[in-house]
Amino acid sequence: MKRRHIVQALGALALAGNAVFAGSAMAQAYPSKPIRLIVPFAPGGVSDTSARVVADKLGQRLGQQVVVENKPGASGNIGTAMVAQAAPDGYTLVLGFDGTMVINPHVYAKVPFDPVKDFVPIGKIGDAALILIAHPSVPAKNLQELVAYSKSREGGLSYGSAGTGSTPHLAGELLKARTGLNMVHVPYKGGGQAMGDLVGGTLPLLYTAVAGAQQYVKGGKATAIAVSGASRVPALPDVPTIAESGVPGLVSESWVGLLAPANTPKEIVDKLSGELNAVVNLPDTRERLATLGIVPVGNSSEAFGKQIQADLKKYSEVVKTAKIRVE
Repeated sequence: MKRRHIVQALGALALAGNAVFAGSAMAQAYPSKPIRLIVPFAPGGVSDTSARVVADKLGQRLGQQVVVENKPGASGNIGTAMVAQAAPDGYTLVLGFDGTMVINPHVYAKVPFDPVKDFVPIGKIGDAALILIAHPSVPAKNLQELVAYSKSREGGLSYGSAGTGSTPHLAGELLKARTGLNMVHVPYKGGGQAMGDLVGGTLPLLYTAVAGAQQYVKGGKATAIAVSGASRVPALPDVPTIAESGVPGLVSESWVGLLAPANTPKEIVDKLSGELNAVVNLPDTRERLATLGIVPVGNSSEAFGKQIQADLKKYSEVVKTAKIRVE
């Protein structure tokens, strides 16, 4: 009896050893062909550009090309769903954007993927700070003055964003809830169109990404009220955060990161996560991301996953309060 137990134990150890060896061999062999990185947006935007910055460096480190493919549509839902349905072998990845992964599931009546069940996080690339700007005709230079001015005007002030359910839209609604700022949302089909109206004087306020606003602030065509990141941004060091402006704890940022289909082997996820972190911490990568208004982060799969779940909860409450819905 004892001999049989010993044989069984040795067999179990052998199987476990084989599994570890197989996993190690899989990680060492991966990748053996080019990797597709799906960007669920059109070329040219900040998300697309950040993906290309990382893809080039990641491909160099992995020894295989990382090919960026743009699959836009439905605010990122179409391209993201493609990856959710792809084979979990590490050869199809998606650029995760907070709007797609943690806002769309609450805003859209139907989303063709589950951001938690259908994906495994690889790691975050960075945070893109948002900024509230005003046309120079608005007689407010900071958040407190803006709140007071908005309350003095019947009907309040209009503020634009890149669209209904976008991160800037929800950031604006969150700011309204916390400050009593009297402003009404005006959705646009893109940040560029909204910026044109603000600079032209037909839109008093705009919530947008720092990357697209900094040239207008520096050129005196827009007044920077506050950035909504956790800290000031290097591109506009004199602009205070919303927390510094009297609303402690309020942080609204966009983020970008990489995810793979659920059930992708842990060995592959760990390898991709380690290489992504190495890429994000390269000086030239950090400099290039900074020009896009992105603060490089780089973190583990586990840390990125925890943020996704926390943000899903945060934005669920904002969407319900603001009654935002896209059918």
